[in-house]
Amino acid sequence: MSQALALFRLLRPRQWIKNAFVFAPLLFTGRYTDEASLSETFNAFVVFCIASSSVYILNDLRDIESDRLHPKKSKTRPLAAGLIKPVVAQMCLLFLVIVLALALFRNPELVPSVLGYIVLNIAYSLYLKHQPVLDIFTIATGFVLRIFAGASALSVPLSSWMFVTGFSLALYLAAMKRLSEIKETGTESRKVLEMYSQDLMEKFTLIAAISSLTFYSLFTLTTRPELIGTIPLVLFGVMRYWYVADHLKGGESPTDALSRDWQLILTGLIWLVLVVWGINPLT
Repeated sequence: MSQALALFRLLRPRQWIKNAFVFAPLLFTGRYTDEASLSETFNAFVVFCIASSSVYILNDLRDIESDRLHPKKSKTRPLAAGLIKPVVAQMCLLFLVIVLALALFRNPELVPSVLGYIVLNIAYSLYLKHQPVLDIFTIATGFVLRIFAGASALSVPLSSWMFVTGFSLALYLAAMKRLSEIKETGTESRKVLEMYSQDLMEKFTLIAAISSLTFYSLFTLTTRPELIGTIPLVLFGVMRYWYVADHLKGGESPTDALSRDWQLILTGLIWLVLVVWGINPLT
């Protein structure tokens, strides 16, 4: 593998799909037809991609030894696999920090969400990832900060429905990730897994799944009745993702599961079309 390709993988571009949460406020405010709003939201997406890649490199530098013990990460993480020297990763991190500082200078409205995300992830890397329950809530909070960034880019308040639904969905993904790790690799690869059991994580996952479905349904019924038809799609998506995680061993990496399963991809596309049409129909 070439050094350039290894450096690109160090940025974890596949994980940038998580930053799509930034587009949620744009979608549900119906301002996706406004060129300026679309541009501001895309800028927020790019800034969060830079921020998240910086955090990933920092985590990889700290977790080299533990990643080498992981059956998958030892082969896919460039630092753990020995494809990149730590000093090269440190230089890349410094470059990204400089670029991020310049981007935030040009987009000051994103400072609270991006800095909050970075501080939260540093705390996660140093302490919170070893604390049961707090670890999955920290991961979920990172998704909410992405949504907050999207709202800040549009200068609109973060909807309470969007907050609680987005947080519940993110909590579901985080709990499923931990559940899959326990089932697939045991407790050796992550210290916090020693304080979980498979039965407990299944309960956490179920609670988060039910919460996300309930809040989304209440949102459509009370605020966006034109989107009621999307409820079965969300229900199918949650159940299909659980199937992929449980039977196809795809829950440890939510981004891989969401990008490789054609049924999940098709469900997401249909949901998106129905939401766009329902909020701002072409008449």
